[in-house]
Formats: sequence, structure tokens, C-alpha cells
Amino acid sequence: MEYITRELERKFMKMNGFFKAILVTGARQVGKTTMLKHLCEGTDRTYVTLDNMMARELAKNDPVLFFQTYKPPILIDEVQKAPELFEQIKIMCDETNEKGLFWLTGSQQYKMMTKIRDTLAGRIGILNLYSMSQREKNRMIFDMPLDYSLETLQARQKMVFKNDIEKVFYHIWEGGMPQVLGVEEELRMEYYNSYVDTYLMRDVAEEGGITDTVKFTKFLKACAALVAEQVNYATLAESTDISEPTAKEWLRLLQGLGIVYLLEPYANNELKRLSKTSKLYFCDTGLCAFLSMWLSPQTLMNGAASGHYYENYVVMELVKNYAYSSTKVNITYYRDSNAKEIDLLIEENQVIHPLEIKKSASPDRREIKKFTFLDKTTLERGNGGIVCMCEEPIPIDGQNCFIPSNLL
Repeated sequence: MEYITRELERKFMKMNGFFKAILVTGARQVGKTTMLKHLCEGTDRTYVTLDNMMARELAKNDPVLFFQTYKPPILIDEVQKAPELFEQIKIMCDETNEKGLFWLTGSQQYKMMTKIRDTLAGRIGILNLYSMSQREKNRMIFDMPLDYSLETLQARQKMVFKNDIEKVFYHIWEGGMPQVLGVEEELRMEYYNSYVDTYLMRDVAEEGGITDTVKFTKFLKACAALVAEQVNYATLAESTDISEPTAKEWLRLLQGLGIVYLLEPYANNELKRLSKTSKLYFCDTGLCAFLSMWLSPQTLMNGAASGHYYENYVVMELVKNYAYSSTKVNITYYRDSNAKEIDLLIEENQVIHPLEIKKSASPDRREIKKFTFLDKTTLERGNGGIVCMCEEPIPIDGQNCFIPSNLL
């Protein structure tokens, strides 16, 4: 299969000219190694994976000898398996001014991240890779930043096919794991089966000491059933027959492994009685659809949960967009004690872009009335609108548009 360009490459190469070490984290199988090996082509960078028992033992027992054997510039895969290397990497970084010496990949495990931040502060850039976005799968990388203005949306519209609900739900159902792209249903099922059985179960045992695979599988399915809803630990605990503190710990573990994404609630001292509960999304909608046994894109599209999956897809497209872009934003959702909710608030340079998400092709324009709560704050309200299945951007008023979801 030919290589698909990843949006993170641009940011990675920029970091490579600035930091001495760069770590790419993310869930298993999202393409971290493939991307870095692709960027290594034509260079003399050494490659070593700590999945290899011999290399791992050497790294753990004698980091100095490890780097004499595998000389920088180097790409080390699965670096979380030998945290003993970090101290030696720090020493080597301090002995040279050369940039981009160490390329590392690892799953974003809590213990490893704490150790890396403590040991390599100021020497390492940390980037997160997710499974493929719809843009990447379509080999379509937009070159203009997303500001939700009508002009930007119209410029993007010229570069893509019209929004199509069947294509969108095929993407949601298939997910973005590179290995399942374009494969038939039976193989996709087997892939996700083994993904859960081998990678996930091994990781939760290593990282969280969880050995009850039956309960943990139930817990995964319970999370998939609550997709795009506020996290309810009582429900998760009850459906899995575990305690609420255990449910909390297990969810934190899934977040650390890059399986789920928790969208934080908006917080602002000027506003009272705001929700403090996160919303639960899956980083890969294909895995979520598999866990809930949606066996085809059509049944998912016509099923009762289709609106939730559509919301998950839109949220993750935006999370990926901002993880790879040059701007830093804060992504939250708004909910107050009157259950008034706005699906997404994108805060960038003190400006808030409010977004509603609707699976419909012609949602009710009155949805944007909710955005007026922002006028009670000192923050500036920027462009926003309703992300939906419409075929082209249509202005609602001076600041808001109907936004086709394939333009994100």
C-alpha cells in the first residue's frame, strides 16, 4: 500500500530543527513508526525497536553500551519499554548542540510521560499522532488555517467533493487505523478483535495491572455505549460490576493509551453553575463502532446512535486539525445547570468560536441563539456556526455559517 502523507509531518520536521529529541506519542497502530521511518528515508538514521527483547534488555541494563551499539541520529520505537534510557539521552543532549538526534515513539503512558517531562525538560518536543483523519484518507491537506469565516470555508469548498452522508458514515464506521483502510468487513472485524485482545489487553495489564480481561472488555463496550455523552462513572461501574473509583482509574488508563478522548467542560469565573463533567469520545470511531457491534456503515447511519457518532467524528476531526496545526487552541464544551449546551467552544487568542454539531443537512438556524451567553463574558466572540451535513457553506448571520463537516 502506498504511503499516505500525515499532517503531523510538517510540525514534526519543524520541531526537528529546534529540539534535540522529539517524542511522537499516540495509540498503538496509528502509524507513528511508519511516519518516522518514511521521514528517515535517504538518511543514515539508525532504527531500533524496544519490542526486540535483546535491544530492550541492553537498553535497561546498560544505556551507555546501548548508544554505542545503536549510534545517534537514531529512531527508537516503543521507548516506554526502557525508561532507563532517558537519563542517558539527557546526558548526550547536553554534550552537543546538534538538533534532532533522538526520534522516539511511545504510547502516552502516564508513568513514562512524567519521567520524560522530569528528565528531558527543555530538550524534548512532544507530539501526539491520532489515527487518520478524513482529510488524510482523502489525501487532502488544507493549507489555510481554520477561522470559520465564510471566505475560508468557501476557499476550502473549492478543494473538496460535496459533503455526502454515505461517505461520511463509511469513514466513521471504517475508522482511521492505517491497516483497515479499504479492507473487507470480515478482515476489519478480525483486525479490531485482535487489536483489543492483544495490544489493548497487554497494555492495560502492563500499565494498569488489570488482568480481568472479561470485565475490562465489558468496560470498553460500556464506554462505547456512552459515546458523545457526559461521563457517568456510576453507569460505567454498574454495567461492568466494578466500583466507581475503579471506573475512574480505568477510564484514565484508556485516555493515557490514546483510546478515548475526554472533552473538558468550559470554565469561566464570570459564569456561574457550569458543568464540571467531561464528555467521552473515542479517538478512533472505527474501534467504537466495532465495540458496539455496528456491522455496516448503513446500520450505523440509520441507527439510534448515529447522531452521537457524527458528533464524535466532528470533535475528533477538529482535535486532529489543531494537534497538527501551528496555532494553540483550547477545545471545550459548554453546559450550564439549565442543561443549555453548546457542543464545542474553540478558544484561540482570547477569541471564542462557538460550534453546534447536527447530523442534519438543514438544521434549525435558531440553534445559534444559544451563543449569546458569550456576550455576558469579557471574551470576544469569533466566527462560528452549525457543523452539519449541508453541501456548501451558507451564512446564517454576520458571524455564523452552516459549515459542511468535510471542510474541517
